[in-house]
Amino acid sequence: MASICEDPGKRSWPELLEKKGEYAKEVIERENPKMTAVIILDGTIVPEIFICDRVYVWVNDCGIVVKIPVIG
Repeated sequence: MASICEDPGKRSWPELLEKKGEYAKEVIERENPKMTAVIILDGTIVPEIFICDRVYVWVNDCGIVVKIPVIG
C-alpha cells in the first residue's frame, strides 16, 4: 500500500486562483480527502517544511486566493 507521500492524488488546483479562500478549502478537501487545506494570509511567514498532506491556500485581505494552491 502506497503512503500519502507516494500517491498524493491531485497535487495542484490552478482553477481556484482568484476564488474565495473558504470555497477553495472546501473544493481541495472534497476533491482530495487525503489533504488538509490551510488558509493563510499572503505575506505570513510559515516554516518551509514540506508536508505531503497539506495545502496552503494563500489569500489576500479580502479572502481571495492569490497563489495556486499546491501540496506541501
